[in-house]
Amino acid sequence: MCRLFSLTSTKPLSPFEALKALDVMREGHDGSGVGLFLRELGGKFKEFENLPILSGIFTKNGLNLLDDIMKEKNFQAVYDYRINTLETPCEGIPKRDSYLIRVYNYPPEWRDMSENEKKYLLMLTRLELKQAGMENDDIIVFSFWPDAVMIKEIGDPLKVGKYLKLDSSDEILARTIMAQGRQNTNYAINLYACHPFFVEGYATMTNGENTAFVPIKEYLSTRGFEGYCGFQSDSEVFVHILHYTMEKLGLGLDSYKHIITPLSDDDMNKHSNQEFLKHLKQTCRRLIIDGPNCIIGSLPDSTMFMAQDRKKLRPGVVGGRKGIFAFSSELCGLDSAIPERDKSKDFQPMHLDTAIVDKNREEVKICRQTDQLVLPN
Repeated sequence: MCRLFSLTSTKPLSPFEALKALDVMREGHDGSGVGLFLRELGGKFKEFENLPILSGIFTKNGLNLLDDIMKEKNFQAVYDYRINTLETPCEGIPKRDSYLIRVYNYPPEWRDMSENEKKYLLMLTRLELKQAGMENDDIIVFSFWPDAVMIKEIGDPLKVGKYLKLDSSDEILARTIMAQGRQNTNYAINLYACHPFFVEGYATMTNGENTAFVPIKEYLSTRGFEGYCGFQSDSEVFVHILHYTMEKLGLGLDSYKHIITPLSDDDMNKHSNQEFLKHLKQTCRRLIIDGPNCIIGSLPDSTMFMAQDRKKLRPGVVGGRKGIFAFSSELCGLDSAIPERDKSKDFQPMHLDTAIVDKNREEVKICRQTDQLVLPN
């Protein structure tokens, strides 16, 4: 099984804190990949929170290609953070030319666009860059979004973090941190298959196996949205379904579980929203997952959540104190990151639960599928 760990904090923290928690759970990952998603950035990046940030790995040719493409699109670079790759990496970590995190000004012609138009074009730009670099692996781009950074690499999480100097940098800080230590089971080692996954402000990571991947992929591919693509991992569809639930259907997080793991017919017949839920189950039946899966996600407003599928065969626990909470595959990871907390309030979501910590970071809220839904007017 892979291992998952995430932090949500009122104070910006180093992502190395999450990597240390993964290291405590080291028996659950095999060094085949580590992924980080960072939101609500601190340090130097705090100055640019409204500007798009490009995160990726580039060869020298890839950097030249990047400059050509972005110049053609009228993006102007305003700040670079490059991770030193002159030294020889530890065993198991590939040698790269450049890890780049770059802030851009929006093109002048975007000035009068709506936020939705900007989001859509940022997503298309990321996909164009990804496609441009695929032939020779010159460009591996993970995100292009305001106030967000993604870092992925092959290797042991703690060793990767030290090699990338995340243990000593005061420039890479964040209030929302998601980290996955990968255990490769089904696919070739591919950085695009490493969690977390991201689309238009939504991010998820999963511990498990989604054997309903093919029908879900086929359904999403027919929705007419270019961002539902890639599919290097059967877990990537979880972020697409989350985006589809909230952005395309206009529903809330409380409806997400009803789409991926509908209630049984008996439970649905007792629900106060039974007619709506029956319709939702029928129309979105091809998005029902088959696990086991433990899912951790982050919304554009920095809400963090954990949910389980009906099989509930992957561990997960949520706990913390006012101002800082952690979501972890194992209790030892939570103990490592937040030892001083009221452990009696730790919560392990069961198959009907979604554990939620909103951007105020005051408490863990539990949304159960038996609760009445908040539906749009």
